[in-house]
Amino acid sequence: MLKTCLVGLGLAAVTAVVPPGDEKKTKTKVLEAGAKVLQSNRPLAGFDIYLVGFHPMKEHPEQQMEAHHYCHQMNEDFAQCMLFDGNAEDANLNGVEYIISEKLFASLPAGERAFWHPHNGEILSGQLMAPGIPKAAEKALMKTKMNSYGKTWHFWHTDQQKLPLGEPMLAWSFNRDNEAVPGLVEKRDEKMGLDTATTRASRRDLLPLARPQSGVDDLKGKFPRPTTDIPGVRQQ
Repeated sequence: MLKTCLVGLGLAAVTAVVPPGDEKKTKTKVLEAGAKVLQSNRPLAGFDIYLVGFHPMKEHPEQQMEAHHYCHQMNEDFAQCMLFDGNAEDANLNGVEYIISEKLFASLPAGERAFWHPHNGEILSGQLMAPGIPKAAEKALMKTKMNSYGKTWHFWHTDQQKLPLGEPMLAWSFNRDNEAVPGLVEKRDEKMGLDTATTRASRRDLLPLARPQSGVDDLKGKFPRPTTDIPGVRQQ
């Protein structure tokens, strides 16, 4: 597993949502400055892997979002990620994701597995990317995530809400072509200078690594558009 810093310097994906509230007072800024000098933020150390992809909500598949992940690889089988609606300084924290290996997934009780989405579709479609790092490093990273699973909760849908309201929503993954709302992927690619189609083509040699995964068919037929299979993405 890649352990070095992988945060890239790709183009900024700026959030358009500013939470309501008064401008910071001078006293607040002074307290923040003091905290920065005197307090530790050690739990944040290690969140060095930056990924950007997409999440549909499992119970509401047409409710979809671009998801910016900042991840800490705790060991070879477990990573934890903070999710944001952008990658600029003013991005809003809107969820969390835990990523586990195929080995750890196999150890879960049957009822628990329904909360974990498969990752092969995100990788082999080219939609999940690690912007700003060399393509060879990105591909090596994606190879380590083949056959893995994620458990993702989103607390705030900033495209719809000024504040995080209501219950958290369990997110899922795209496992077939055309499940994404038209324009969602293209908009991300344009603003960040990415190319999903080219990335997908470059990952064809990962196909032999793909094993059938649980959850691939969980959203099958739940989108109001015709969808097609992604080669290598199969239901377990």
